[in-house]
Amino acid sequence: MAEYYKIGIKELAVEDRPREKMIQKGIASLSDAELVAILIGSGSTKESAVELARKIMAGFKNNLNELGKATIEDLKNRFHGVGEAKAVSIVAAMELGRRRLLHQSLEMPVVKSSQDVFNLYRPVIADLPHEEFWITLLNRANKVRHQFNISKGGITGTVIDVRLILKKALENNASSIVLCHNHPSGNTQPSEADIQITKKLKEAGKIMEIPVLDHLIVTENGYFSFADEGLL
Repeated sequence: MAEYYKIGIKELAVEDRPREKMIQKGIASLSDAELVAILIGSGSTKESAVELARKIMAGFKNNLNELGKATIEDLKNRFHGVGEAKAVSIVAAMELGRRRLLHQSLEMPVVKSSQDVFNLYRPVIADLPHEEFWITLLNRANKVRHQFNISKGGITGTVIDVRLILKKALENNASSIVLCHNHPSGNTQPSEADIQITKKLKEAGKIMEIPVLDHLIVTENGYFSFADEGLL
């Protein structure tokens, strides 16, 4: 009977070992598949870690944005040799990359337009399979003070608490607020619920002298700005 073992990175030729390649040539020299191979550590009984990683990337059109949408179950069910541990490593790495974008710089970005808001949130929520509602708190110079995830929902909606949003704004001495949420469907048009919650928040912000400057609906391919469309 053949001995059972998994083909790991150590069994590869030196020139094919992504860890050694990264150390010798720098991380920029690695392909996306080689980086995934480092995450999973070993392959299956039939293929190396690098070969399995290439198969995973090919399964997501060699696009990290598509891989970022994968769930643990997706990875386990679609690829032989990917168990729970490997799947968790990949999903965790994708989430870590998403969160990193929230902390890109110690220098506070300035919001001058709806495009600036879209640039902030597209990498964070555009490709999520569920809705998330975020607020951006600005100072008097329109610099971003804080970003908060207010709620997470399902495919078609999420629950918004107006009081919680204003509480966050007051606690952080915000001068103004920008609202943002995603539509997993890809449709940028606001629903009636989107319109109503925007009106409520605008009126509440006016009373508290913390104006709502804009509300963006974000998708992978574009966005809708309430301010740009004259709805604020």
